[in-house]
Amino acid sequence: MAKERKSFFERLTGAVNVPEDEGDDNSAFAEAGSRSIALPSHDDIGDAELTVDVYQTPDKVIVKTLVAGVKPEDLDVTIARDSVVVRGKRESHSEVHEDNYIHKELYWGSFSRTVILPVEVEPEEAEAVERHGLLIISIPKIDKSKQTKLKIRSNQ
Repeated sequence: MAKERKSFFERLTGAVNVPEDEGDDNSAFAEAGSRSIALPSHDDIGDAELTVDVYQTPDKVIVKTLVAGVKPEDLDVTIARDSVVVRGKRESHSEVHEDNYIHKELYWGSFSRTVILPVEVEPEEAEAVERHGLLIISIPKIDKSKQTKLKIRSNQ
């Protein structure tokens, strides 16, 4: 059986369309009369959720996300010892009237994503770079084995 290709929006957001002849009749969705699982329109939600890749090297945690069409100054990245939050807004500069669209999948508006990190990191030493629509955030891990020799002063 050929695998049906997901739309860009489905791949970007993780939304899944369920055909009407599929699904569990005992599910909460079937009881409510709904046969699809998808994000509501952006009029109904606050922020869209970004897709991310998160991985670690021996000394860093790396977070990657697509932010095509967003200026770096329109992005807000907040890092804590255990999490990263990316927020922004993709502005539409279209001169096309809504009635003239044949197909419209691109998301315009606010987006955000909170990522819980697998280890504690050093937020002050983090770096973020945007290249060709890909935001790469590199955050050094806390070195828990690092020790510092403390000098003791005398108050005499």
